Amino acid sequence: MITAHAGAQKQRFDSLNLKYASEKTDTNKVTLLWQMAEAVNLYNPDSSVAFAQKALYLARKIKFTNGESLSLGVLATAFTRIGNYPKALEFYLQKLELEESRNSPRDLASALINIGILYVFQEQYADALNYYKQADSVIRQNNVTDLRYFIFLNLGDVYERLNAIDSSFFYYNKSLNVAADIQNIDYAGTSLVGLGHVYFKKNMLDSALQNYLQAIIYLQASDDVDIICEADLGLAKLYGKRNMNDSAEYYAIRSFDLAKQSGFESRQLDAAAFLTDYFKKTGDVKNALQYSEALRILNDSVYSKAKIRESQIISTNEQLRQNEIAENKIKAEEERQEQLQMLLIGIFIVVFFLVTLLLNRVKVHYKIIRFFGIVSLLMMFEYLLLLLNPWIEQFTNHAPVFEILIFVVIASILTPAHHKIEHWLIGKLTNAKVFTKEEIEAIEATEAIELTETKENNEQLPQ
Repeated sequence: MITAHAGAQKQRFDSLNLKYASEKTDTNKVTLLWQMAEAVNLYNPDSSVAFAQKALYLARKIKFTNGESLSLGVLATAFTRIGNYPKALEFYLQKLELEESRNSPRDLASALINIGILYVFQEQYADALNYYKQADSVIRQNNVTDLRYFIFLNLGDVYERLNAIDSSFFYYNKSLNVAADIQNIDYAGTSLVGLGHVYFKKNMLDSALQNYLQAIIYLQASDDVDIICEADLGLAKLYGKRNMNDSAEYYAIRSFDLAKQSGFESRQLDAAAFLTDYFKKTGDVKNALQYSEALRILNDSVYSKAKIRESQIISTNEQLRQNEIAENKIKAEEERQEQLQMLLIGIFIVVFFLVTLLLNRVKVHYKIIRFFGIVSLLMMFEYLLLLLNPWIEQFTNHAPVFEILIFVVIASILTPAHHKIEHWLIGKLTNAKVFTKEEIEAIEATEAIELTETKENNEQLPQ
């Protein structure tokens, strides 16, 4: 079943790759890149990291916030699959910081839940609970209905791990109610398994039995093998506690065999550990040795995979570092080009102004000199704003309201200064008196009157 899914994802990746090759729009490129990363995540996490990182850099370059958020999520998922939980947590925290500045409650709640799950993987249950509570608050305040089941289930799970049994029962029960409302039997089965664990810990064995058995019916209908293995082992422990050895043995072996067939090594390991202890207690030396050997092999396999995972983590971290180095080189080159352009623009403005001054020494119509003078001033003021813009963005942390306020203040200073400097400069360049606005208007009015009188006189002349 996993292989078939991987094959479908490979086909999806090939289709996305073809689209990416001909795509021209940067935002669409970001979307295709993170979708490609998502598609290869199941069977090639290293490639997933490379594509997601490329998408992240491009999204940040073009300031495509949604693309940046999605890319961070795919990166975190890839590192989670590899088993590099600290690095996955790093990217989820970056995503959380981004979501806190946006108005997307669902994405914010999802980031908080995923951070909580990572803390559970690292057995830091108090930290996980903290983030789950934050997610629950966001979900309730914003009525994010599609995440209600997951937050209730995760809260039930973490409270169970913390042995806060009453709280665990409360949230598992809430998750079951949501599953019933949306008529999802797989969700209902998972919640019932959680309730079975809670009842077992409370020594309410009849209720635990009822929940486990009902859960298996739902889970078999939805073909959720992973949780069926968990439910079977729960039943084995329950029957073992009741000294119903045949039933305990049956469900434990069923859990072991099902996990082995489906490739769920951790479930197989749990069942082997139970069966080893069980057969030792019952005096069945042959089966005790058999499952003890299976347990040893599984532990060796898990240890070996852990070593491989450590190597993969080192390799992926180095790949990430090299990609960052390459991206920093590109950024440095772009900054150098930008600085060079700014320098050339500054030199051009100075040269242009000097040419304007030289025009004053040759016989050129004063309107041409006036035009060149105005253009040089405009370029100077625009260049000044261009220089100030990065500092303003950094100072305001890209807050549009504060950026606008600062630009308004600058404009209120530069606009009147521009007019005054323009009048003074044009006067100097054309060797003319510098007139005030009122004087210019009076001269223009006089010229208009004189022009009208001339026309009238011309009309009165005999033909």
